[in-house]
Amino acid sequence: MLPPETKYARAGDVSIAYQAFGSGRLDLVLLSTFWNQIEHHWELPSFARALERLASFARVVMLDKRGSGLSDRVGGTPSAEERMDDIRAVMEAVGSRRAALLGASEGGTLSALFTATYPEQVEALIIYGSTARWADSLSDSTLEFMNEYFESAWGSGDFAAVIAPTLSEDEDFHRWFARLERLTATPGAARELMRWNAEVDVRAALPAITAPTLVLHRSDDMAAPIAGGRYLAEHIPGARFVELPGDEHYPFVGDVDRVVDEIEEFLTGEPSRRAIDRALATVLFTDIVHSTERAAALGDRRWHELLERHDSAVRRELQRFGGREVKRTGDGFLATFDGPARGVRCAAAIRDALNQLGLEVRSGLHTGECELFDDDIGGIAVHIAARVNALAGADQVLVSGTVKDLVVGSEIEFAPRGETALKGIPGRWPLFTVQSA
Repeated sequence: MLPPETKYARAGDVSIAYQAFGSGRLDLVLLSTFWNQIEHHWELPSFARALERLASFARVVMLDKRGSGLSDRVGGTPSAEERMDDIRAVMEAVGSRRAALLGASEGGTLSALFTATYPEQVEALIIYGSTARWADSLSDSTLEFMNEYFESAWGSGDFAAVIAPTLSEDEDFHRWFARLERLTATPGAARELMRWNAEVDVRAALPAITAPTLVLHRSDDMAAPIAGGRYLAEHIPGARFVELPGDEHYPFVGDVDRVVDEIEEFLTGEPSRRAIDRALATVLFTDIVHSTERAAALGDRRWHELLERHDSAVRRELQRFGGREVKRTGDGFLATFDGPARGVRCAAAIRDALNQLGLEVRSGLHTGECELFDDDIGGIAVHIAARVNALAGADQVLVSGTVKDLVVGSEIEFAPRGETALKGIPGRWPLFTVQSA
């Protein structure tokens, strides 16, 4: 769908930017994270796909909170009451008397307060990656880091390493997130808004929430530790808590379809009806070891030339072994194979080809059921492969025990690496290094 037209609602003397789209039977007001600009959200494919899915079963109303994005800048720091007035003004502008609220990060804190204060206007509440009081959820070192970031690095996009660690080296996402920071607010305004957010405390309001509530939280969220989500669910009467795998604080990156599936089932009472293509696939992640140091040593021009040669070499080996390139991931690749032996042999061939360019590469593989989209893949198998890749050493091809078991008889030789916990994945997983492929 094409991005909807941005309109403005008046909240006192302040203009609040909003978009309304979709034709579902219920209204869903989306209060996004601190990083927010409603037109720019559509520029990220995974965010746009999530919005389109939400619009398939709801009329979605999305707004920029006052002081940020396309809404009016204001003198001083806005109060919680003023921001709740903004929500009511937008709901009135679109003719919504009662809506479900979906709040992410600090938008979740505001949504909880709004639901307790205006129960007659809230059909249901969904909170993603949030907490009752940010100052209690974040360590002093994290708050200090954030203050320093707003002071000297705001607009660089480097905070993506906290918001979505698995995508922090993805050049497209990094570029999109850097622009999102600049579109959200100026460095000074961002710093003041973050200080205000850190002090907002809705603990006393939680027992007063009467709307059906769903709390979603990814298990390894660095920006919002999961204890904050558990606290919300424990103190909101009747709330349902769902822990999702992953480390993305931003709701609509990573396995976004799992997030939307939970929201759809909660709001409609029926499992998602989306058509999903699933297939067993071997997932391969690769990335260059010490890429930052090499880039600094070579300089931009020579590094980009080397990256082009890297990309050509990887694509040549993928074609030779029947791999499907899903996407580049910063200085590496995500690919799939219809057979695990081909995936392992391709990873070894990529390593050997890149060694000739003076590059060291790590590779990780896992075989499992994947969700297949036009230009991407999803599912727990992808997360496992990413975690395996992160544990690989220089020039190492590391595989899960599943891959090893499936290539019996292929004459590929492995050495045990031991069992380990994979971040965000239940249980302990046996891993193996490829000795000879």
